[in-house]
Amino acid sequence: MSRVTLALPTVRPRGEHPPVDGRPHVPELVDRHGRVARDLRISITEKCSLRCTYCMPEQGLPAIARDDLLTAGEIARLVGIAVRDFGVHDIRFTGGEPLMRADLAEIIARSSAVARGASISMTTNGIGLDKRIVELRDAGLQRVNISLDTVDRDHFARLTRRDRLPAVLAGIAAAKDAGLAPLKINAVLMRDTLRGATDLLEWALANDCRLRFIEQMPLDADEAWVRENMVEAEELIETLSERFELSQPHREDPSAPAEEWLVNGGPATVGIIASVTRAFCEACDRTRVTAEGTVRSCLFGDDETDLRGLLRAGADDEAIADLWRAAMWNKQAGHGMSSASFVRPVRSMGAIGG
Repeated sequence: MSRVTLALPTVRPRGEHPPVDGRPHVPELVDRHGRVARDLRISITEKCSLRCTYCMPEQGLPAIARDDLLTAGEIARLVGIAVRDFGVHDIRFTGGEPLMRADLAEIIARSSAVARGASISMTTNGIGLDKRIVELRDAGLQRVNISLDTVDRDHFARLTRRDRLPAVLAGIAAAKDAGLAPLKINAVLMRDTLRGATDLLEWALANDCRLRFIEQMPLDADEAWVRENMVEAEELIETLSERFELSQPHREDPSAPAEEWLVNGGPATVGIIASVTRAFCEACDRTRVTAEGTVRSCLFGDDETDLRGLLRAGADDEAIADLWRAAMWNKQAGHGMSSASFVRPVRSMGAIGG
């Protein structure tokens, strides 16, 4: 049986501020390395309908008590603070799987009402999206990123431990019909999925989807990741080039994680997020809030700062914003995977939200 890693990072007690020596008196979420966070990722659940081997253990993650999850109102309040006080312009809901929250439409509607023009998007596996996409769009959802690592049904079932490829494809079709564009597909690079990478890109081009491959990171709950076994971006480029002409690598935005390549001269592109071998930490503009309401400044940093306690203790927005700023000021320089002293985070990707 797979071992489950309990999501027990170091969380500062309610009201305890991280050190802020040297922080400039500015409203934005700045850190010691000169970066400014403009992209907010909010995990809203640890539950998921799949069990992808690079993310979830077979039996799922330890459940978070319902009362420990942020409510729709609390999530919207944090969104309002982020947009109004910090200048955040991108809000993305993650999980686990966001569609596992019955009140997802309420979360999106409340957040959209205070977003002041910031984009509202979601990362999802697409299962059940076809049944909810209209209400989510009408609530304010503007874009979706859908996880899909292979279009081979047998391979999909082995990788996710669930035979649900038709459901994912139905979700993708529904998102397109609902007008949520651009529709992005995220595929995690695995040794046993590399052989199907060209088929996946061909499918994405035929279905007008923007495909992005992501190097696998040491964030799997089973802790099976080994650097020597991972597929690096260079190997993927060589594989894709056997069938497609890739040219003019570029980033649409300096802080965007994906390096975009023109496919067969364009205008279609394929994105490659080389989180391990071509780290982009120096341009990172993300701030993360876990499903339990803690600020996580870095995907690979286990220090977390509790906002939920302030929310439920009646603190005003200024106090919450001040604590959030303090947490982000201490963001680490990078993930440090190339260092001999690197220690993988306690939380797995399924518990952080990506």
